[in-house]
Amino acid sequence: MNDIKTIAEKDRATVLHPFTQLKDFASGKIGDPTIVTGGKGIRIQDAQGHSYIDGFAGLYCVNIGYGRTEVAEAIARQAYKLAYYHTYAAHTTDELAILSDRLVQMAPGKPSKVFYGLSGSDANETQAKLVWYYNNLRGQPKKKKIISRDRGYHGCSVVSGSMTGMSFYHDHMDLPFPGILHTGAPHHYWGAEPGETEEAFSRRRAAELEELIKREGPETVGAFIAEPVLGTGGITPPPDGYWREIQTVLRRYDVLLIADEVICGFGRTGAGFGSTLYGMEPDLVTVAKGLTSGYVPLSAAIVGERVYAVMEEAADRVGAFSHGYTYSGHPIAAAAANAVLDIVEKERLSERARIVGLHFLKRLNERFAQLEIVGEVRGVGLLGAVEFVADRQTKRRFDPQLKVGPRISKAARDRGLIARAMPHGDILGFAPPLVVSESEIDEIVELAFRATKQVMDELTKESAI
Repeated sequence: MNDIKTIAEKDRATVLHPFTQLKDFASGKIGDPTIVTGGKGIRIQDAQGHSYIDGFAGLYCVNIGYGRTEVAEAIARQAYKLAYYHTYAAHTTDELAILSDRLVQMAPGKPSKVFYGLSGSDANETQAKLVWYYNNLRGQPKKKKIISRDRGYHGCSVVSGSMTGMSFYHDHMDLPFPGILHTGAPHHYWGAEPGETEEAFSRRRAAELEELIKREGPETVGAFIAEPVLGTGGITPPPDGYWREIQTVLRRYDVLLIADEVICGFGRTGAGFGSTLYGMEPDLVTVAKGLTSGYVPLSAAIVGERVYAVMEEAADRVGAFSHGYTYSGHPIAAAAANAVLDIVEKERLSERARIVGLHFLKRLNERFAQLEIVGEVRGVGLLGAVEFVADRQTKRRFDPQLKVGPRISKAARDRGLIARAMPHGDILGFAPPLVVSESEIDEIVELAFRATKQVMDELTKESAI
């Protein structure tokens, strides 16, 4: 059996890690990789024997918590029965048919069919192709542009990475891809004019979207893609009236709405889907993460009646639907998803996230809202964020070289809490498993508070505050 040192050496020599400073990792400057060896509930363990509260559920995905044997057993049963078969040419499995029926029954909008992939990125890539396909089939070949939002996150592949509205996903990668546009972020704290209410701000963002559509030409704009709640862009719930105003514009110009529910879906916001919570009526819905709680890779592009009807009507004319992956609808992944959804339903995790989430936001406000370096505390359900600024009155940001957010994240980790330093600001983000208890929430908030106080003391010594 390999020892810890050997595993770390093999990893450093052979693994290309996402979002890692390659030279610093290769040289050992940022230390050895964290070798994660196990997990139970809301905690994980590493090879050094350290235990951490995972305040971010992996990457927003381990909603049911770690170590759920029900899912492991479902995976094993399916692997023994049938480990793989494809879904091309109308092949299926019982688990896949059951899962698809469940998703159509529970998804927002007017769902009709489900197409499967492995990640949110590839699912959003599928959504883009569906927008183009749909408009070609209905005789509108120019109606192909897709509008996303600044700070929206939709993946890392070519088109989905282009739809992501954060420049560091584009830099040196020849992105964004042509035909992908961006409009303003729905963040009242940073985007509002002095004295502007949330409702007024939402109307202005909708007016900006309308002007963009008119400028580009409504006959060229096919879809608008958005997360119900901004995720990686800062964990930012929409301002009052936002989705009402945005959808009015989309309907006016016959623009499809793609709801990216990769983070928000399956209870994270305290509702089954973020779209339901905010009154969204999407034509296409993207899900992943919570679909299997990360236990195995699986994503889905849920196709609404409006789009599917055009696809079916055109089939005699255009032939087979020419899109698919080797692992679309993988039977092991479908079995895992059904087991996860059984837990979500049996344990009423959406309702739990709503109730515990209210406690979470209350505790974050009690502990952080009055700190002199805190600009905003925000969240919904079991999504939460604290944003730090150098001056609360003027909203002056910290010098990026101070790396305030990453320092607080590291100080929390040193105390046994994983909370994420978010991009586009000094932001500490939280998305704990939906099985978290109120007492565990108290522990998470207290550890984060102590980490913040430590960094505040450091900044005072550095004369940075």
